[in-house]
Amino acid sequence: MSRWTAGALGLFLIITSGCAITFAKRSPWDIQQLAELSDQLEQFKSLARLKAEEAEQFRLAKELLEQRLTDNEATIGYDERGLVTRMLDQVLFDSGKAQLRQTAYPVLDKVAEVLSQISDQPLGVEGHTDNQPIRYSGWESNKALSIARAQNVVDYLIEERGLDSSRLMAIGYGDERPVASNDSASGRQQNRRVEIVILPQASGKSYEEEAERVRSSSPSSYRK
Repeated sequence: MSRWTAGALGLFLIITSGCAITFAKRSPWDIQQLAELSDQLEQFKSLARLKAEEAEQFRLAKELLEQRLTDNEATIGYDERGLVTRMLDQVLFDSGKAQLRQTAYPVLDKVAEVLSQISDQPLGVEGHTDNQPIRYSGWESNKALSIARAQNVVDYLIEERGLDSSRLMAIGYGDERPVASNDSASGRQQNRRVEIVILPQASGKSYEEEAERVRSSSPSSYRK
């Protein structure tokens, strides 16, 4: 067994046994290692749900996305939904705007090239914001802005890059699903993002139902 596999397995045993990890007694380097192993475990869990052929598609997509996109353009990783390409809002949009910037097109083009190579996988596009109230941009709410941004990304991928519209679903969550604390400027920056999720085929229907639930729970003025 390799050192990498043993480490991941060790973390898995810690998590599944219910043992608490006391981060306060660990160095920053130790915490970083644990975070990396946790990411690896999430990858194992995601791929374990897939058939062999589909898992290979996910591995290929991750490899290609990492080759094409720089760290400043996006981060790529697995979570319980599937394979996620996360782009900060400043990569795609001007502040408070939903119209794609000219500089967003090359980034989305690179993502689209990869998505076109895994044509059997359903795709989710999610808009997210921080929790700061809308003041000057003219949007009714953060959720309205997040919906418009997600939909504009979907429209670009379909109309300009030729992706099948039946594969793509847009969801705007506003500030409901932060990935960092909104108590700091850096945390709020991380929360203002768009995520393109490559979904397992088995999750396509349930994700579509989630997208419809979010749409139906939003006032009509939010919808495009």
